[in-house]
Amino acid sequence: MEANTSSCKIILGSSSKARKNILSEMGYQFTILTADIDEKSIRKETPEELVMALAEAKADAIISKLQTTSSQEGFDESTILIAADTAEAIIQRLPVDDYVKDAEPTLLITSDQVVVYEGVIREKPSSKEEARQFLKDYSGSHAATVGSVLVTNLKTGFRKGGWDRVEIYFNEIPDEIIEKLVDEGVTLNVAGGLIIEHPLILPLVKEVVGTTDSVMGLPKALTENLLKQAL
Repeated sequence: MEANTSSCKIILGSSSKARKNILSEMGYQFTILTADIDEKSIRKETPEELVMALAEAKADAIISKLQTTSSQEGFDESTILIAADTAEAIIQRLPVDDYVKDAEPTLLITSDQVVVYEGVIREKPSSKEEARQFLKDYSGSHAATVGSVLVTNLKTGFRKGGWDRVEIYFNEIPDEIIEKLVDEGVTLNVAGGLIIEHPLILPLVKEVVGTTDSVMGLPKALTENLLKQAL
């Protein structure tokens, strides 16, 4: 962990296994809090705006949860909230409880991601049939991931976010591979049904223009930069 973040507490606002692994790889210790929001109720015209809005909504929901439980749980260090779902950098002051004002900084991280295929935004597949069609579309073609990260300092109210886009090009994906992936059910839990780190898909990835960690849901460089700015 960087020296300037060693005295703060970090909350990752995501239950994603991939995001947890990436943040651990970055050398951070953190706790997990998830947000219960209706993602389908939030609609934006561009993928960048959508992922940013979703990251903000997740951050706000977690902050609300923290405020309602602050009387039972104490936070002794600063918390930075990072939300990944933003198309542009945001600086905003948030109301915080007294327990946050008196504490060392806590950083909350939230994030979101969508896939863009032929200009159309794709979120998590709603069914196995849709997941199957998504994978068939990627075969011999390409798609992009757009992911956001939002960091909120719960002591100061400072909030800033950003987004990252990665282009992925695929070789032909055999039907039997597609069926195995669909049967496993893993494609239902990721944006656009796209999971390039899976051992069945990885050998069929022709080129990645960008970073793999961004495709997996948490761009390291962007996250690191936002954490430093939030302190």
